[in-house]
Amino acid sequence: MQGDTGRGTKPADVGLAVAVGAVVITAACLASAPSALDLILIAAGCLVLTAHRRHPRAVLAATTLCLFAYVVHAHPGSWAALPVLAGVHAAARNEHRTEAVATGVLFLAGYSVVLFATGPGVQDTVERTALLLGWFLCAGVTGLIDKNWQAYLRQTEQRALDAERTREETALRRAGEERLRIARELHDSLTHSISIVKLQAGVAVHLARKRGTEVEPALLAIQEASGEAMRELRSTLEVLRTDVVEPGTGLDRLGELAERARAAGIALAVTVDGTVRSLPADVDGAAYRIVQEALTNVARHADRADTTVRLTYTDTSLALAVEDAGPCLEGVRVVPGTGLTGMRERVTALGGTLEAVPGAAGGFSVRAELPCPREAVR
Repeated sequence: MQGDTGRGTKPADVGLAVAVGAVVITAACLASAPSALDLILIAAGCLVLTAHRRHPRAVLAATTLCLFAYVVHAHPGSWAALPVLAGVHAAARNEHRTEAVATGVLFLAGYSVVLFATGPGVQDTVERTALLLGWFLCAGVTGLIDKNWQAYLRQTEQRALDAERTREETALRRAGEERLRIARELHDSLTHSISIVKLQAGVAVHLARKRGTEVEPALLAIQEASGEAMRELRSTLEVLRTDVVEPGTGLDRLGELAERARAAGIALAVTVDGTVRSLPADVDGAAYRIVQEALTNVARHADRADTTVRLTYTDTSLALAVEDAGPCLEGVRVVPGTGLTGMRERVTALGGTLEAVPGAAGGFSVRAELPCPREAVR
């Protein structure tokens, strides 16, 4: 390990270097008048501490050399070892324990030799050396404690990330299981009922043609609608089982939808403004479903009144309007059912707007605007 190489110099590192330098220089000034060389050595030995995270071994070596030169030149007190202690702490924290121990031993040995040479006395020399030894031990131990604490924090963070990932995977698995359950329920119940309707309608059409009588348009519409319902249901089941958007459920099928609506007795006009362009799959599918649901409501609630569908393409959005001339009057309170609620949920999910209100001249109007910048198309 080469230290915290991925990190740059932090303000705290600069603050540490300045604080250590201020303490040592203040102590030197109080002890005696330091020379220019002494101040340069102290400043150099302290300033290199700003890089202790990126280059702990180089910082330790430089700090030790500068402060030992200061000790040899000025014979200061034990406080001169403070920058070296900071370097030992940084080296131990970055797993350079051998270098930290060797540097501490060499500095203590050199400091002891200087003390013996300057003659403060054997007892004083032993006491100062023992005091420094304790400081160096504390610096090394606190460095190891700091290293273990940082490792513990990283492990805790990783465990939290793993737990979050596990929760997400569990949620996705449960969502998949729920989709499969819904798919089974739809297949076992709704598919059977629609199949019966389609079968009965087909039999009725066949018998009518066999007798040579005219087939009622409503009966043909039921046969076509039930077949389309089966296709839609199969697509829905496929989506539930595979979690893949089924192609061909967008505005490219608007023509088919309009023909079925006309076969059901709705006088329908479709107009398109702007330049037709490709749309994102979610916008394309939502637009189709909104028109489909609006036409279904016309057939159910507006007595198959004359209806207009208008699509407007712009550079930033797709606007659509479905307006009928049904019996609904302006100001009548409309209670949203499942269909209108589903429309609003689709539009809201895409960040669009929806207005479903009685028209100013009667009838009912559904207007939606779906954001769709050109660069969003893939």
